Amino acid sequence: MSDTEEVEYEEKEHAEEEQEDGEGWAKPKPKPAFMPQTSLVPPKIPDGEKVDFDDIHRKRMEKDLTELQTLIEAHFESRKKEEEELINLTDRIEKRRSERAEQVRIRTEKEKERQNRINEEKARKEEEEFKKKAEDDAKKKRSSPTCSSAGTRQKRKVGQKRKQSERRRERS
Repeated sequence: MSDTEEVEYEEKEHAEEEQEDGEGWAKPKPKPAFMPQTSLVPPKIPDGEKVDFDDIHRKRMEKDLTELQTLIEAHFESRKKEEEELINLTDRIEKRRSERAEQVRIRTEKEKERQNRINEEKARKEEEEFKKKAEDDAKKKRSSPTCSSAGTRQKRKVGQKRKQSERRRERS
């Protein structure tokens, strides 16, 4: 038997088994796990007795080469996209850094201005308190001689009365 006759015979046996087992229902064929992206046609085997294995090998090598080239192209395209994304990402990062630096600079300027205002307000209040204290001291000094003279007179009188009372005690 030739190869083609064996294949036809096996197909007939397989069809008869399906009819017996499944009452005419055909079993679903399992799908191959790997499906190439491009539709490649398998090399045709001539009907004659001579089979050119070199031709089959050459065609298989060409098929493998084209498949490899498509994989390489796909890889480099994805690599190019990734490189562009990386460049965009680094640009965004740099832009964000500069924006953050600007925000920090503005924030520190505002903080310095606020501190300056607080310090100026504090200095102004201290100066006002100092002036008020100085005015109060001046008022006290102005009013002090009149009060102190009256106060000393009273003290003298009290002191004299004590002395007098002591003398009286001594006499008696």
